[in-house]
Amino acid sequence: MIYPWHLYLMGAIYIFAGIMHFIKPKVYLRIMPRYLPFHKPLVLLSGVGEILLGIGLFFKETKNLSIYGIIAMLAVFLLVHFYMLSSEKASAGLPKWALLLRLPIQFALMYWAFMYLKL
Repeated sequence: MIYPWHLYLMGAIYIFAGIMHFIKPKVYLRIMPRYLPFHKPLVLLSGVGEILLGIGLFFKETKNLSIYGIIAMLAVFLLVHFYMLSSEKASAGLPKWALLLRLPIQFALMYWAFMYLKL
């Protein structure tokens, strides 16, 4: 089955984002909530997860599982977004308006993934 191009775009975005966890781990380490243990393994694990979920979108057998995984992952990542709003240091230098904008974007990404369940 051939899916719409934007589903493949979504897969590519998650694969790219996952790869960036390995290329630039310090970026992700800076925004890890202090209350979570094992920061480096969690950054690398989330990178692997994003890569696998992105690849899973390309195959009929794994598409829906990947969509549910992406939605769950984005829900968990909300913890990071709220943590970044908690203090100047946690914000990683991003302005408050940008951090606030990320919250509805996160829900839009969840909805974007959810849309493909019916295909």
